[in-house]
Amino acid sequence: MKAVVYEEPFSVTVKEVQDPQIQHPNDVLVRVTSTAICGSDLHMYEGRTAAQAGIVFGHENLGIIEEVGDGVTSLSQGDRVVMPFNVACGFCKNCLVGKTGFCLTVNPGFAGGAYGYVAMGPFIGGQAERLRVPYADFNCLKLPPGEEFETDFVLLADIFPTGYHGCELAQVSPGESVAVYGAGPVGLMAAYSALLRGAAKVFSVDRVPERLAKAEEMGAIPIDFTQGDPAEQIKEQTGGEGTDKGVDAVGYQAQSHDASHEEPAIVLNELVETVRPTGMLGVPGLYVPSDPGGPDEHAKHGQLLVSIGRMFEKGQQMGTGQCNVKRYNRQLRDMIIAGRAKPSFVVSHELPLDQAPQAYEKFDKRIEGYTKVVLHPGHALAA
Repeated sequence: MKAVVYEEPFSVTVKEVQDPQIQHPNDVLVRVTSTAICGSDLHMYEGRTAAQAGIVFGHENLGIIEEVGDGVTSLSQGDRVVMPFNVACGFCKNCLVGKTGFCLTVNPGFAGGAYGYVAMGPFIGGQAERLRVPYADFNCLKLPPGEEFETDFVLLADIFPTGYHGCELAQVSPGESVAVYGAGPVGLMAAYSALLRGAAKVFSVDRVPERLAKAEEMGAIPIDFTQGDPAEQIKEQTGGEGTDKGVDAVGYQAQSHDASHEEPAIVLNELVETVRPTGMLGVPGLYVPSDPGGPDEHAKHGQLLVSIGRMFEKGQQMGTGQCNVKRYNRQLRDMIIAGRAKPSFVVSHELPLDQAPQAYEKFDKRIEGYTKVVLHPGHALAA
């Protein structure tokens, strides 16, 4: 089959790789119809992780089941399904309490597994024509047949639940004010989710004009951090108090105020200043224990200088960690079907799989309006 394969920093190719096979009675094989490029993929693409050449990317996957293992009970050939980026067993201590992002079974020695991602287990990614799904009864979410809502539904694999998770970590409630740092796909989904949860005022902090425009279109207040300290800009619009809640949708490759260099802890520290005393911070933005491209030796080992004293002084609380997608994806699916949510507004380009290398380059450079790319294996769609 064709698949998107990592070669070296800033280089992926589409090449023939071995077809997946049923390896366990609870596996299914899925013909991928939609698979998205994630901002997390860019960390590997840029050489900012320990990813080795040959890894097949892709953890946001949707498709049609082609083959069903003998032990699968709830799924059939022809079912349309979307898979959480988390690979989870469904029966370990963490899965049983809904923390499927930290499964203790699928990736021995590490809490959590995912498709096509460094250190997240032996699971081949889905930026490919086919995908093996383990523990399929647990990991597949059934969708209505046909092609309706295709681009909305593929976002259920990661960014829509992850944005919602950021709001859940911050316990965003109706009537509150919320600051979301980052207006990339996850940041836009976090701001969108805050509005869905009834937030009265949502600020979206970024520097890319297209992203800020998207945020404003959906009802958020854009804040360009290159035009001045974002915490001060937000305080000016909240009576000097700051917001009730804050979400970090940026992670460890955060930029300085003048966008001239990286400051890995700047968003965390800005959130501490932005959110009022006793407010809450949600951090779904990715932080890693090893960053070969970190700006200093501490950053290279995931050790950042965070203003814990100021956070303690303000009595704030923080929630962190990757999204437990299964906690949210069924309800978010039903919101899409009911017309209550349409997350596909973040999608800027739909392309055939063969155009993945160009898409990665443009998405990484934030040019030509590339905000979110969905690839359609087997289709020759126009840009």
